[in-house]
Amino acid sequence: MLHYLQGLPHFFGYLISALGLLVAFMYCYSRITPHHEWTLIREGNAAAARAYGGSILGFTIPLYSAMANSVSYIDFILWGIIAFGVQLATFFGLKLFLRQQGESLSQHINEGHQAYGTLVGSVSIAVGLINAASMTW
Repeated sequence: MLHYLQGLPHFFGYLISALGLLVAFMYCYSRITPHHEWTLIREGNAAAARAYGGSILGFTIPLYSAMANSVSYIDFILWGIIAFGVQLATFFGLKLFLRQQGESLSQHINEGHQAYGTLVGSVSIAVGLINAASMTW
């Protein structure tokens, strides 16, 4: 019976590390965006929830890919950190693109414009999928 559980320490190591990276991403993302996701979500702002939720999924998808395709624990952590950076860059890239169009992404999110929340969430997931596929060489 113990033979079947030999991988349990590795399982917990990867699981706890992945959850740690996810919590760190959620914290950092909510701290670096100009709008305050948690406050807006508590107030019922669906645009903030969609944008934040999409960003979380956009990070988790490549994190999964890094975990499934890594050759070692360190490899997994490094690719997880890369996924972290790509997802943060995605938000800032979209924000910059909209700013060049004369729009404020954070203002739209603050005002609850669901189309912008859906846009942020969708772009985040799309980039996350491309990021994940890029890790499957």
